[in-house]
Amino acid sequence: MIELTVNGTKHQVDVVPEMPLLWVLRDELGITSAKYGCGIAQCGACTVHIDGNAVRSCQARIGDLAGKSVVTIDGLKNRDQHPLVQAWIEHQVPQCGYCQTGQIMQAISLLELIPKPTDEDIDEVMSGNLCRCGTYPRIRTAIHAAAAKMAEK
Repeated sequence: MIELTVNGTKHQVDVVPEMPLLWVLRDELGITSAKYGCGIAQCGACTVHIDGNAVRSCQARIGDLAGKSVVTIDGLKNRDQHPLVQAWIEHQVPQCGYCQTGQIMQAISLLELIPKPTDEDIDEVMSGNLCRCGTYPRIRTAIHAAAAKMAEK
């Protein structure tokens, strides 16, 4: 039995330690906001926060996460009012939307590390999150808008 906290709720899961966190979230806990994209940590669709760090859940072994705190986009405090989510909506970032939860979770981590990122900072940190629809210019614009809004507070 492995115990971890997901979105503020403690869970015990009885799975093999090698099982990726992504499958625990989706198949064991019914949390489907983290998406399966590639399974090899190359696309970022499955990005979640583990103890505050952006991590590809498809490669995080559940056996290594005992006692850790996992946050998916569903667990963001005041998610709909989060400046980044608001900027995503305002700048109409999503097209198909499949990669967006991973993009947002990575962007939140970026803004926590670099409150006023440059285009180069954004491109470097977000480069591991792929968007088949090519909304990268809107993603960059939304991150800059969210950073400006967060700086006002």
